[in-house]
Amino acid sequence: MLERKETTTFYRLCNFIRKGIFDLSPLSYQTKGVPFIRTSEIKSAIIDFGTTVYIDEFTNRNNAKTVLYPQDLVFTKIGAYIGDVAKLPDTYDNYNFSQNVAGASIKDKSISAYLLTFFLSKIGRLQIVRSAMLSGQGKLELDDIRNYKIPLVGKEFISKIEKIHNNISYKEKQSQVCYKQAEDLLNDYLGISDFAEFNYAVKTLSNSFIQSGRLDAEYYQLKYDALFETLRHFTTVNLGGENGLVSIKKSIEPGSEAYQDDGIPFVRVSDVNKYGIVEPTIKLASTIVPDIEKLYPRKNTILLSKDGSVGIAYKVQEDMQAVTSGALLHLTVKDMNQILPDYLTLALNSQVVQLQAERDCNGAIIQHWKPSDIEKALIPLLDMDKQKEISDKVQQSFRLRKEAKRLLDNAIKAVETAIETDEETALNLLVF
Repeated sequence: MLERKETTTFYRLCNFIRKGIFDLSPLSYQTKGVPFIRTSEIKSAIIDFGTTVYIDEFTNRNNAKTVLYPQDLVFTKIGAYIGDVAKLPDTYDNYNFSQNVAGASIKDKSISAYLLTFFLSKIGRLQIVRSAMLSGQGKLELDDIRNYKIPLVGKEFISKIEKIHNNISYKEKQSQVCYKQAEDLLNDYLGISDFAEFNYAVKTLSNSFIQSGRLDAEYYQLKYDALFETLRHFTTVNLGGENGLVSIKKSIEPGSEAYQDDGIPFVRVSDVNKYGIVEPTIKLASTIVPDIEKLYPRKNTILLSKDGSVGIAYKVQEDMQAVTSGALLHLTVKDMNQILPDYLTLALNSQVVQLQAERDCNGAIIQHWKPSDIEKALIPLLDMDKQKEISDKVQQSFRLRKEAKRLLDNAIKAVETAIETDEETALNLLVF
């Protein structure tokens, strides 16, 4: 199909295509500065800054050869999400990236949106998958990336793709604003700000080990006392248990020997964040367990991670045909007249529950939040009007995110049509 089109090689459109900073110690990571793009940020076409770490300007200048700018592209070179590609947004002035990422500095930024859309299309994606397979080591080689064939299209088509991506970026930013407004509302109603960090706490034996059975000092940090003192002024209910807010169901852990390339999507903790679920790379046979449909998450089910990155919560927007790993619990609200699922999900992702999860998991080498502790997590019950106000903001955020995805899907379809059929037909698909 590509041979029928006029093409150029990717490297001709780039200033450089390089791997990122080699062997940068995590001790160099900061909470602000220059964003350091790792594979965890490239799980979707729109960079997720929820897990981003940063480096200082000195480190960035010492690695000037790998500095990237807005509209440049980044590829995952290795790992479970090998071949994923994203475009750097204008959120920051410049970026740097890790050794497991390939960065492409684009000469003409006006074609970046088209290039990204092409690599997300089935034709662009197949080139990436093929080169990863050919390496024999499950990684992308820089020379392969440099030699990807890029179909040449007209200026009008490129301009329209760019405008659609600008609209996508706008909706994504508005989505983030709405979600932040929901978080701020919750914090305002509860009177919560960032809880101060303390290096020590003085506890008597009767006020520590005898009550909790815990000897690790981290468990008794004063920030946890401050949290529970704040919650004492509100009506709180346990998350689970007989009188809790939700029923909790476990999924399955079939083991890596059951993983395959085709079948039912298998969602793991690494596929989930508070904004959504990334398309899983692992599949399971539909015959892995009897009545597999009973394991599918339904609309309004809240997925909560108990292993690895503990405490991540996401409310399923529509019924899913997928199976989640045993590390993701399924929470179902018992009474929506008592608590709204969107409000509960936001609370689970907030400091209110994150600090409780952190306290429970302290002292463990491998992060694991025991289901028995999860059931005891305290959830503040605001009055229903406030819950609805917060939930409306959350729902607005997800509507905007859904609209952004629809626009991206349309752009991908248009690129595929331009290559497979003709540009005139493809232009008619580019609806704003």
